[in-house]
Amino acid sequence: MKNMLNFKNFTAEELQAILDLAQDMKKDPAKYAHALEGKKLYTLFEKTSTRTFLSFTTGITEMGGSYFNQLWRDSNFVLGEPISEIKYVCRNVDIIMARLVKNETVELFGENVTVPFINGCDNSYHPCQVLADMLTVIEKFGSLDVRLMYIGAKNNVFNSLVEFFAKMGHGTLFGLTPLVNDTACGPEFYEEAAATGHYVELDPNLPIEEIKRYVEDMDVLYTDTWLDMEFFNDPAYQERKAELMKKMMPYQLNSDFIGESRAIVLHDMPMHVGFEISEEIEKKHMDHILDQAENRRHAEKAVMYTLLKS
Repeated sequence: MKNMLNFKNFTAEELQAILDLAQDMKKDPAKYAHALEGKKLYTLFEKTSTRTFLSFTTGITEMGGSYFNQLWRDSNFVLGEPISEIKYVCRNVDIIMARLVKNETVELFGENVTVPFINGCDNSYHPCQVLADMLTVIEKFGSLDVRLMYIGAKNNVFNSLVEFFAKMGHGTLFGLTPLVNDTACGPEFYEEAAATGHYVELDPNLPIEEIKRYVEDMDVLYTDTWLDMEFFNDPAYQERKAELMKKMMPYQLNSDFIGESRAIVLHDMPMHVGFEISEEIEKKHMDHILDQAENRRHAEKAVMYTLLKS
């Protein structure tokens, strides 16, 4: 039995096989209409969600399975001893996907489940998002051999991008990350990735004109929210929000920052238009961003199928 907490226990060949399967599922969904017939998915949400919930639940039903959703706050995970709760859930379903706050909780699930478990997002990794991103890259460019610049915080999405590029050995990820979130990935994580030659960490203190020269050479520009989505509208975080926005506004994806670059723009959503991305750029690249969001479903179908059939 295999879980997907991140990409550590997957080979490059296994990840490529998931992407190939996702492409086939998207091209011919009828072929897989009964692929997981009778299989039951349990989804558990400690964090808010639109894409993760909708993509997993529609994905399992498109393959003939069913799902049972629960919010963390409505479950006995908030009250009881968690290991016994995990093992009880496993007695009732065939696969679990949880969107959780802490990486430690994801690891706890991974150590104690008796059915396949998928990390739907934690504070350190977001593997399913990045599989959808890379499916989009393949669709747009025909391969993974692209130059992709991520602009934002060192967060869960960024960490999974770093892990993916380093493992696959194709393309180059450029990280422009003036913000650093609290994650389980220490300096050695990024150093090991850089040693592969497929991750380049850009100094955020570079003059903006030099950064723009990098931008001109990119195939993909990728941004994410600068402030964790749970805190964006929280009154208690408004002072911190103002500090972050002041620091990050020079890196907003707008027409001035992008200049003459022919790169497509990706964003994992939800977007805060007027902050990390301008309205003009959002509208210009909306089809790419929506393709990226839709591809969550296809990538996750491939992940569920792969874990249940392995």
